[in-house]
Amino acid sequence: MIDHLDGAVIPTGFDVPVEPLRRAAHYTGEQGCIAEARSFAALFLDQLRTEWCARIDERVDGAVLLVVSELVTNADRHSNGPYILELVGTDSAVTVSVYDSSSALPRIFPRNPERIGRHGLEIVHALAEQVSVERVPVGKRVRAVLPLAEATQG
Repeated sequence: MIDHLDGAVIPTGFDVPVEPLRRAAHYTGEQGCIAEARSFAALFLDQLRTEWCARIDERVDGAVLLVVSELVTNADRHSNGPYILELVGTDSAVTVSVYDSSSALPRIFPRNPERIGRHGLEIVHALAEQVSVERVPVGKRVRAVLPLAEATQG
């Protein structure tokens, strides 16, 4: 609910949507898909700010875009077909899920600063509060939950 006072909009605390904001996009793996997924995620974050009044600072914004990049890149490189990016958000968290057609579960390699590449899941685990991988009927889903708490403190 929003009260209006002399033309000013005053949030009353009851104006938060009931359902989380949920958006999904399908990608074929063609060149440019990873950049398209990042743009899709940036638009999602803007919509989350508007519809959920979510306070998302630049650090969290960058973390969400990086997680999207890493998970979509992994799906692009390691699956044999199209993949789906699903974003779900509220004023407290964003969940990034990527569904792809490969049933092979991703591995986290032991830390090795000399290794070139294959650091994507390390990055996702460092940025996300929770990461899970599960097989689904058509392949797998990799899911990362990023809290927005740092954006709402102070």
